[in-house]
Amino acid sequence: MAKPMKTPPAYAPNSVDHALRLAQILQLDGAITVSAAAERLGVARSTAHRLLTALVYRDFAVQDEDRTYRVGPVLALAERARSDVGALRAAALGPMRALVDRIDETVNLSIRTGRNVRFIASVECAQALRVGSREGMVFPAHQATGGLVALAALPDEELELLYAADRGDPAEEPPDLARLRRELRSVRRSGVALNLERTERGLVAVGCPVTDRAGATVAALSISMPSVRHSPEQVPSLVAALTATAEAITRAL
Repeated sequence: MAKPMKTPPAYAPNSVDHALRLAQILQLDGAITVSAAAERLGVARSTAHRLLTALVYRDFAVQDEDRTYRVGPVLALAERARSDVGALRAAALGPMRALVDRIDETVNLSIRTGRNVRFIASVECAQALRVGSREGMVFPAHQATGGLVALAALPDEELELLYAADRGDPAEEPPDLARLRRELRSVRRSGVALNLERTERGLVAVGCPVTDRAGATVAALSISMPSVRHSPEQVPSLVAALTATAEAITRAL
């Protein structure tokens, strides 16, 4: 069932939100300076410094001799995955920005981790009514555009194992596997996944795989837009632009 679009909680203090965003940036990028943190968050350098100092105190970050802040012990468990993600983001951001300039809609990059999909990069368009940044968000893979793209790359046996009853979170609602297999066959045939308000009401997305040089799917690239701007006639042109961008990312990897 589609969920309403996510909005920031009105009661969340800015300092808490900024600290959490910094932790996400550190995990995704690996390192950041005070100046870069201030620019990313839109805050004063003194505020960024206080936030980074708090992350160091709680072991989310460490400060190098050159005053650069890097992933601390709490986030270091994902260091290898972070390195891969950092390289993927570095290769993708340029082509993603070019795609946003071309289509004027928000573009996202996501990876699958187990049964979930995580957004590792997001470039927003300039339109007043737009899909906001999804960077750092996590959704069940079978509900999200990028997740469907990633799951379609799995053989049936691996899909069965992934959703085996004894491996799931008891609080998680499992997908209908028969229906999911049919959807994934469609994604494999077409090479794209179309999400019509499946993840969130009022949101439409189309996604395709990003592959490495060997042809293995390493991420999913998607275009997200408000449903009021979607029309079936525009899908072929969006898919053409999307796949060309995915190929550009592969060349840059």
